[in-house]
Amino acid sequence: MKKRSRVLSVLLTATMVVGVAGCGSSDAASDNAGSSAQETVGESTEAADEAETEEVGQYTVLTDESGNPYDLGGMEIIIADWFSSGEEEEASSAYDEAHQEYLDWIQETYNFTIKQQAVTSWGDSPEDYVNYATTGGDENYVFTLYQGSALTSAIQSGLMYDLSTLDCLDFSESKWDSVVKDTMSKGDSVYAMRAMDHEPTAGIYFNKRLLEEAGIDPESIYELQRNNEWTWDKFEELCKQVQKDTDNDGVIDLYAMTNFSCTLYPAAVYSNGGQFIGKDENGFYNDLESDATMEALNWALDMIDKYEMVYPEDAAWDYTYTAFANGEAVFTCAESYKAGDWADMEDDFGFVCFPMGPRMDHYVNYAQDNVFVIPSCYDAEKAWKIAFAFNLYNEPVPGFEDHEGWKDNYYKSFRDTESVDETLAIMVDSGVPMYDKLVNGIDMGPDLFWGISKDNTPAQKAESIRNTWQSYIDTANGK
Repeated sequence: MKKRSRVLSVLLTATMVVGVAGCGSSDAASDNAGSSAQETVGESTEAADEAETEEVGQYTVLTDESGNPYDLGGMEIIIADWFSSGEEEEASSAYDEAHQEYLDWIQETYNFTIKQQAVTSWGDSPEDYVNYATTGGDENYVFTLYQGSALTSAIQSGLMYDLSTLDCLDFSESKWDSVVKDTMSKGDSVYAMRAMDHEPTAGIYFNKRLLEEAGIDPESIYELQRNNEWTWDKFEELCKQVQKDTDNDGVIDLYAMTNFSCTLYPAAVYSNGGQFIGKDENGFYNDLESDATMEALNWALDMIDKYEMVYPEDAAWDYTYTAFANGEAVFTCAESYKAGDWADMEDDFGFVCFPMGPRMDHYVNYAQDNVFVIPSCYDAEKAWKIAFAFNLYNEPVPGFEDHEGWKDNYYKSFRDTESVDETLAIMVDSGVPMYDKLVNGIDMGPDLFWGISKDNTPAQKAESIRNTWQSYIDTANGK
């Protein structure tokens, strides 16, 4: 672990005043919590000059009942995922430097190390977690998992530590994602956490060249979004304007849309205030046949019928993305991460939220973020120490509390700043839960999206799966 010697030497020699046990060990801290005043390191350090005192004064030491900093005993904590290198990246900004300074400090002060590291693959991660949580191990893991039936099964099987029992975690703090807390809670128990911004999901990408050739200023779409006027009706107006039969032979030469139905349908539903599965004080319930959901599915189906590109017979399953990249359609509904796949796209593109349905007055996007869990095989002391470290690891960096670090990688993927500063900024704050992912047995593609058509309407399809879904829901609700 790289150290900043000047800062750390001051920290280690500073007089540390007894601090609040904002996190207390399973036994001692709960007795001591709230009994002492929290003070800042360096406030009573006469040996440090004024600049050094100001620098280290940003940090706060949490102490045990004896007035000493909590000691995690040199434990190595791994935030286990399927995508991290485990290596410290070179700092490229003032924030990066401050962040690493802070991480160095907490690890030195509380005697532990922590890093993110790939220990599995995306496909193997659910099974690997279950195996580990069942058999245990000497490692100190916080596991990264994606939402789905495997995650739900692990909770139902008692393989997730109940985080609500760990007094070093306060889920009322603003850093914790409220959607994850909602979806990953059962009664008073909390089984997963996320202290990262919601990852923006589905919106509308548009080809700027094709819009300009149709006489539409691409900036006007951003203007509609800014004015809260980006609606289903406005979107269809643009689709009518851009779709063309250029040689008047009765065959469309330029289509308005190319979409992946498993993205378009849920984006439309949530944009209208609908949902597939709801959740209330009694548990999960089927909301597929609600007016908002049915209206959205019928609208999306009608848009596909009118404006969707017809693919070549031998097209690959993901040709929709290729078609957009090739400029064969003006619009596509896709998730924000797809921008990174279009680095070589010749035409410039923009990105706006999915347009609002008639039942909504604001933009929304569905949330399906990765979550972080602690295996239930750990004893209380070990789980507490891991949670204590993870909580500190996710604290805002002192002096950069308002830093929007999530934007950095998106700037590298998108072609304009509006996509990030305007669209993604809205989406980060407007995620809504997808409860269908928490009900084992429900599989939205084969259950619904792949089967609806003009000849098999959403209402007909919903009726045909009603009883099957109810059986899944009853099981999820413990009936």
